[in-house]
Amino acid sequence: MRGKRIIAGILLVLLLTSPASAFWSGNPWEPEVIPVAAPSISVDVPFAILMEKETGAVLFEQDADTPTPPASITKIMTTLLVLEEIEAGRLSLDDIITTSRHAASMGGSQIYLEEGEQMTARDMLKAIVVSSANDASVAMAEHVAGTEEAFVARMNQRAAELGMVNSVFLNSTGLPMDARESHVTARDVALMSRALIQHELVREFSMIWMDTVRNGEFGLSNTNRLIYYFEGATGLKTGFTQTAMYCLAATAERNGVEYIAVVLHGATSAQRFESAQALLNFAFANYTLIDVRPEAVLPPIRVELGEADTVQPILGGHPRLLLERRTASNVTQIVELPDFIPAPVAAGQELGTLTVSDGDAIVAVIPLVAGDAVEKISLVQVFQKFLRLLFTGGL
Repeated sequence: MRGKRIIAGILLVLLLTSPASAFWSGNPWEPEVIPVAAPSISVDVPFAILMEKETGAVLFEQDADTPTPPASITKIMTTLLVLEEIEAGRLSLDDIITTSRHAASMGGSQIYLEEGEQMTARDMLKAIVVSSANDASVAMAEHVAGTEEAFVARMNQRAAELGMVNSVFLNSTGLPMDARESHVTARDVALMSRALIQHELVREFSMIWMDTVRNGEFGLSNTNRLIYYFEGATGLKTGFTQTAMYCLAATAERNGVEYIAVVLHGATSAQRFESAQALLNFAFANYTLIDVRPEAVLPPIRVELGEADTVQPILGGHPRLLLERRTASNVTQIVELPDFIPAPVAAGQELGTLTVSDGDAIVAVIPLVAGDAVEKISLVQVFQKFLRLLFTGGL
């Protein structure tokens, strides 16, 4: 018996000093969503995409990675950078913006700013988002970054951070520059639109139908007609040049679910609105978000050689899944967890999975992670256990 206890103690030491079989990578939690057959739709524009805001799930795409001129869709990125400056405390809506000669020289859509004219950042931003004012876009860009060129560098840097791998901005407006023009893809427009609508402040401007600046002397009318007649419309931006043709990034929310429909290079203005409306209606009719929670209490997992005997698994974050409406009420769950895990255990370390299925079809695999960290016991603690084994016969 004494020999067996000694062997058990040696095994404890070996286990303590050997590498653990699994470590947390530190990567953020993301569910693995399994593609399944879905309803279909078609739109009569060359470039389009339909995305859900919260999950980033793409429900439809049509030639979504071909670069094309963006026209005033560019101002989504301009507005995003301005709102980020405001939320960082470096800019206030009450700040006074002074119009430069360069800003006043802009053509196309404008509010006819004059060199030296001053206006609050709130009214400049309103003119940009509601009426697509090129002069206000340049004035804001210069105020934020010093020059429009410096602001454009920030635009391209932010695009890279958002994963917009096929887009290049040449200015803050989307106007052609001689023979050169900015270019984007439908997917990239959806990505920057998704980033913009994370900022609730944008709705203060993007949902305006008609308003004024200059103390009521100059009227503004929203270029996005969906704001007027489409249920739940929240924005976002139109665009047109002879090369870009008719473009639209449209957002709408119903029952807490918001979608982004991007259509580029439409043949007519009516076509872009009809196509975006069709995509949004398709999304609302066929998909819904569900909250995923384990159907039963998750059991604690035994931790070998840990300072705590067990660790409690939890669902990684509070995930929501975008599912087809016809399957959302029929999903089932399977929990897979090990009986034990070696220490150390990091908080957030993946321990197992929760598989969500619709009949025989798996729709998502969601990690189950450690709710707390559990450190490995020290050598001193090992020998204390060893002594208890020797003198009491138990650990």
